[in-house]
Amino acid sequence: MSYGYGAYKKTSVNTASKEQILLMLYQAAIKNCKKAVESIEAKNVAKKGEYIGKLQDIIIELNNSLDFEVGGDVATELSSLYDYMLFASTQANIKIDAEHLQSVLEILNTLYDGWKEAIKSLKADGQLEQRAG
Repeated sequence: MSYGYGAYKKTSVNTASKEQILLMLYQAAIKNCKKAVESIEAKNVAKKGEYIGKLQDIIIELNNSLDFEVGGDVATELSSLYDYMLFASTQANIKIDAEHLQSVLEILNTLYDGWKEAIKSLKADGQLEQRAG
């Protein structure tokens, strides 16, 4: 990665709102999940493990960021989904089976779309601070 691109990425994360960071995490998880599927299909075991590792790191971070006091049942349900995704991605890694990752990808896309719409709605209602970015 070139220095300029790395500096740009770091600046974009440092200036992003919590909501933008959440969406960026989901985008990165989706990207790594897709790359893991492609690696399995290409029979590239080393890359599969690398992408699944990155995917799992993001899922763990999302799970660790849950606030159960504020989120209540929603946080509990999200935590269960994250646990399932960790289990399914581990199975995909062990069995070298892309099918497990397809279910993870579906969940990630659904959650990403849901968060994106929720954030857009809250911004439209003036409940979230609007930042340039």
